[in-house]
Parts: sequence; C-alpha cells; structure tokens
Amino acid sequence: MPKAYRYQLVNVGWKNSSTRIYGCVLHVDIKDGKIWVQHDGTEDAIADQLVARGVPKQDIVLAYHAPHVRQYTDFAVG
Repeated sequence: MPKAYRYQLVNVGWKNSSTRIYGCVLHVDIKDGKIWVQHDGTEDAIADQLVARGVPKQDIVLAYHAPHVRQYTDFAVG
C-alpha cells in the first residue's frame, strides 16, 4: 500500500490560563501523488494558494467535499 503523508496545523494553548484551546486549522494529506485537503479553516483557501504557486488543480483533491460533489469543482476528484 502506498504511503500517505499527513500534515496538520492546529491552534493549541490556553485562554485566560483556565480554558484549553485546541482546534485543527488545516489538515492536508499527500497520497497517490495528489494533495488531499481534508480540512481547511484558513482565511485564504489553501487550494487556491497552492494553485497560485504552480500546483496544477488536477493534483489537488478537495476531500472535505463528498466524492459525488467533487466532479463539480475545478479540482481532482480523487
């Protein structure tokens, strides 16, 4: 089975020294030669930033969309 690489950016820490903060901002997997955006809580969509830096749309899967919906995006379906 091909190996997948997983990357996450999370907020972690404390608010007012009493409330724990933990939340996923961005989750991206690289598998089968494609970038799978699992979660994108960024202000500027990571997929658009990747395209602006030269990554072809056919190499990016918006995995947070259901598989049957992905065909209606300009990005890869899987």
